[in-house]
Amino acid sequence: MKISTKGRYALRLMVDLAAHGGEDNPVSLRDVAGRQNLSDKYLEQIVTPLSRAGLVRSVRGAGGGYLLTRHPEEYTVGDILRPLEGDLAPVECATDDGFCDRCGDCVTIELWQEIHRAVSAVVDGTTLGDLVVRYHAKHCDQ
Repeated sequence: MKISTKGRYALRLMVDLAAHGGEDNPVSLRDVAGRQNLSDKYLEQIVTPLSRAGLVRSVRGAGGGYLLTRHPEEYTVGDILRPLEGDLAPVECATDDGFCDRCGDCVTIELWQEIHRAVSAVVDGTTLGDLVVRYHAKHCDQ
């Protein structure tokens, strides 16, 4: 399983918003793009599903940009990845609602489910706040 470019860039966008924004300090995509060395046009495509999922909100007008809708500690990495990636199961039958005709006889289903549980434990056990701490540690020591 690989996380797509959109998923990876969504995490970078959210970390940047958390690190450089605030409750009343919207961050423009152009500023994020400059700091993260990303295309602002590509970020526009990424911010739409994040906005639809209620993870960010836009502020229009002069000084506008994007704000988080919650505190960084209230987001998990899974919350951020799933609107762009969908379920993070390695195969469809590893999900709770996944089913195939061979599930009863499949010798690999437990492996796929174990991988899914492990990935979910990591992405749902890591918060945006955790990543912001890492971001500040890397950027403040330089």
